[in-house]
Parts: sequence; C-alpha cells; structure tokens
Amino acid sequence: MPTTEGLEDVVAAHTRICNLDGQRGKLTYYGVDVHDLAAHSSFEETAYLLWHGTLPTRAQLEALSAELRANRTLPGRLIDLMRLLPSSTPPMDVLRTVVSALSTTDPDLSDRSQEANLRRAVRLTALLPSIVASWDHIRNGREPVAPLEDGSLAENFLYMLKGERPDSYDAHVLDVALILHADHELNASTFSARVAASTLADMYAAITAAIGTLSGPLHGGANEQVMRMFQRIGDVSRAQEYIRGLLERKERIMGFGHRVYRTEDPRGKHMDAFAVELSRRKGDTRWVEMSRVIESYVKEQKGLHANVDFYSATVYYLLGIPVDLDTPVFACSRVVGWTAHVMEQYANNRLIRPRGEYVGPKDVPYVPIEQREQAQVS
Repeated sequence: MPTTEGLEDVVAAHTRICNLDGQRGKLTYYGVDVHDLAAHSSFEETAYLLWHGTLPTRAQLEALSAELRANRTLPGRLIDLMRLLPSSTPPMDVLRTVVSALSTTDPDLSDRSQEANLRRAVRLTALLPSIVASWDHIRNGREPVAPLEDGSLAENFLYMLKGERPDSYDAHVLDVALILHADHELNASTFSARVAASTLADMYAAITAAIGTLSGPLHGGANEQVMRMFQRIGDVSRAQEYIRGLLERKERIMGFGHRVYRTEDPRGKHMDAFAVELSRRKGDTRWVEMSRVIESYVKEQKGLHANVDFYSATVYYLLGIPVDLDTPVFACSRVVGWTAHVMEQYANNRLIRPRGEYVGPKDVPYVPIEQREQAQVS
C-alpha cells in the first residue's frame, strides 16, 4: 500500500472553497484572488463569499454585518466559566474550552439543517474575538469590555481588547489580515474539522477539534514563535549571528518555508507592507529592520522564502496585540474557513477513514503469563 509521510500532496477531499497553487504562489477563495480581496474587500464580505460561494450584494452584506454585530455578546455563563480558569491558562486552551461550552447555549443544537449551521457559523465568527479579548482582561484582573454596537469585526476586536476605539488604519490592517488568513485549503486544522464533521459531530465539536489542532507550534503557533525569536534577539546587530547559530545547530527557524508553496507566500507581501507602514506610524522600526536581516540571510543560506507568519508577527505586535494572542487571532479569522468546510463536508458527507500501513512485527505467538514470568526470572 503506497504511503506518504504527513499525507503530503495526498488529495483527501474535493472542495470548491479554496484553491492553493503552490507552484505559482496563487491563493483564491471560490475563484476570487486573495490579492483582490485584500485590496477591495472586507472580512465580512469574505466571510459571506466563503459561506455562500459568491460575493454578496450590498443588501446581503449589510444583513450579514448586522447579524455578526448582534451576536458579539458572550453569554454570562461563559464569562463565569472563564473566571474559574487559572490566570496562567494559555489563551488557546481557553478558546478551545469556551467554544466547546458554546454548544450548551445553542437553543437549537439538534437542528442540523443548512440554515441552522449558517447561524452557528455566524455566531462562532462573532464570538471568537469576544472570547479572546475578554480572556485578556479576565486573566489580568480586569472586567471584560462590552462589544461595540457598530463597527467591523476587526474594529470591535481591537476596541474590546484595548477599551478604546482603534485608529482607522489599525482597524483596516487587522481587517485585511483576517481576510488573508480566512482559509487555506486542507491545512491541518481544517482537515481536523472535516474529519470531525464527517462523523456527523456538531459544528461546535468540529471547530473545537480545529482549535486544538491549530494550537500546535507547527501550525498556528508559528507567528507567536517568530515574535518570541525577535524578542530574544533583541537588537538588529545580533540578528544574523543568532540565525547563524540556529542553522549551525540545525534548529528550526520559525516563519520560513511552507509545505505547499514553492515560491513566495502570496499573503506575505500584504503583511510585509503593513509591517513597514505600521513601523513608520508607530515610530518603531526595529522589528522590520531585524526582519530584513533575517529574511536576507535565510534566503542566502537556505533558499527559503519567509511565509505570512514571519510578517504577521510584527504586524500584530505593532497593533498592540499581546504575543500569546497571535494564534487566537489567527483562529478568529480561520473560523470562517473552518465553518465553510464543515458545511461543505455535511452537504456531501462520507466518513473520513484512511488506512494505516502496518510496519510492526508479524505472526508473534501468544505466550501464557506463567511462561512469561518464568522467562523473566531465569
């Protein structure tokens, strides 16, 4: 039986949602180029596209935006649940726990219709940012900030996190970042969601599985690890020496290379540009300068391109987002892709059940326990 380690390049599903051309560095959602979405769209419009397969009319977009705003407030019992958790609990663990508990507040959990699942997709997308922002306040001994009654999802998240309306440019940057991370074909977390959905587990269970998968440092945790690396380096003058040491010790450099892309990550150019402009606006160019040194040296030594995580680490830091919230913010975006894939799986479902190639011992005789004990004594 032929096998591929890590299922690399194995086609495991047919999907209409996202196309990733790794050779040309091209990413599309339902055929729409992500560059066009980044330049002209909004996260809310992109969510509609991923859920419905077409770009919305103005009326459809306004209706969805209103529905997202109406679902921003966390149920009180979930706030109470977060207060019970130790303040040292990692944010991704909190997110996983609270999303799982969200199912207990769904009044029509037994309704598995497309309409009900669309309502759940909207609810999850509206509430994930509220969970992340609320946890940052709770773990620091502060009261959570109530959501805005207006504004985009990106603007509301920054408001709930900081307690004040964000600069319009900051909100725009986060909005585009959410678009760029909204879906990425059958990545590990999306595949986990589809596997769970294929058993006909409910949407909350599927998204909980996806969040658990995203928490691993080889998936969503890369952006956080990039910023931790920058902070360890500390100064631009130490960057090349630090990276040289990693290469000599054959240690992984986070933010470089990709399982699918064989050229530049198409999302990276947007985040790179944002990092440069935010650095100028915030008067803090250290991280961008450090990025340039590292990017050039790794390209020269290993021929690897930086990926979107390498640039988004600086962007999120300059937006004032705590470093350990980088991956939860990723989840706040990717949830629209996860829910789109879950609904696609439900629509034409077959239980996902791959095979494993056995490589262990064969024809081993059973030895009675008495003989095993005698063998050990002798």
